[in-house]
Amino acid sequence: MKKIFGLILVLVMATSVFAGCAKETPVVEEVPEEVAEEVTEEETEEEVDAVSTASIVTEGDALVAALSADGFWLAATLNDIVLEEDLVVEGEFIHREEIARKLGLYTQDADRNVLERFTLTAPSLIVRSENFRLQGGTFVGDVYVEADGFHLVDNTIEGNLYFASQEYMDSSVEDETGTVTGVIEVK
Repeated sequence: MKKIFGLILVLVMATSVFAGCAKETPVVEEVPEEVAEEVTEEETEEEVDAVSTASIVTEGDALVAALSADGFWLAATLNDIVLEEDLVVEGEFIHREEIARKLGLYTQDADRNVLERFTLTAPSLIVRSENFRLQGGTFVGDVYVEADGFHLVDNTIEGNLYFASQEYMDSSVEDETGTVTGVIEVK
């Protein structure tokens, strides 16, 4: 009986050691179908380009992290978000071999039809990333642009849009689908 108990104990310990050495399968959050179109084909399981992946968020803290210098080229929300502090977009990211950054406040289907639009509320949105695209939905607060190539696409800014210089304002990309309810000026 002691030998059987000892043998079982040795087998259990050996199994535990081998199980602890097994390669852990990473947990990957599934990207919703409506956002999958934004993720490029180059992003395979074996070779994920950290600067071109997307961050899908539902909470303010996750959005702040996604748009930080250590974040992602694309952040997309799946609901309304209210922030008590300014939201700062900074860092340089490459998407499809160009400097780009995007915040999507909407969901879409496989044919890129907008399904839902969301509202992001913050005291201000400070843009320090070149070629930043604010798309879909509504931003409530003032936007301060401190970088070249700002895009306002199919979005409403319920507030003012300020550019830190005339150069930044001149480099912004005009899109007839964007609306600003307040002033647009260099400040």
